[in-house]
Amino acid sequence: MGKKETCPKVKNILLLDSEGKRVAVKYYSDDWPTNSAKEAFEKTVFTKTQKTNARTEAEIAMFENKVVIYKFIQDLHFFVTGGGEENEVILATVLQAFFDAVSLLLRGTVDKKEALENLDLILLCIDEVVDGGILLETDPNQIAEKVASHSMDSGAPLSEQTITQALATAREHLARSLLK
Repeated sequence: MGKKETCPKVKNILLLDSEGKRVAVKYYSDDWPTNSAKEAFEKTVFTKTQKTNARTEAEIAMFENKVVIYKFIQDLHFFVTGGGEENEVILATVLQAFFDAVSLLLRGTVDKKEALENLDLILLCIDEVVDGGILLETDPNQIAEKVASHSMDSGAPLSEQTITQALATAREHLARSLLK
């Protein structure tokens, strides 16, 4: 009864390549005070998960009393970290939302080359999913739509599409993934 309910917190979102190098990372916790501490954590997480087959379903692991949910596609490794007491289902939802939104934004071509060419979209995507460690949005279509509207202002790659076209593309990819 005395246990206080708190809002789920994400400690970091990591997108690493197939060699464990950073593509896009965002930390929301002081658990890693220095850049070298962050890089050491990334190396540990990558090394301990690289031999797993997290391509079809997200996998769960515990490292340094933290829950890490991860999934791989092509040469990209997606990770979401929460505290040891955090709900794995919520963290998995964050991972899936980030993963699906990136897939929609990159129009299904999710690999390191495409991710680096659209790094601005991926960083915006992270910001739309989580802000300051607090979960904001888990609907990949909403996330992709918000990111696309931001990028249109700056003339990024999605700017040649209208929101309606981007949503149609997003729906098409989502429908295809649901039918698999």
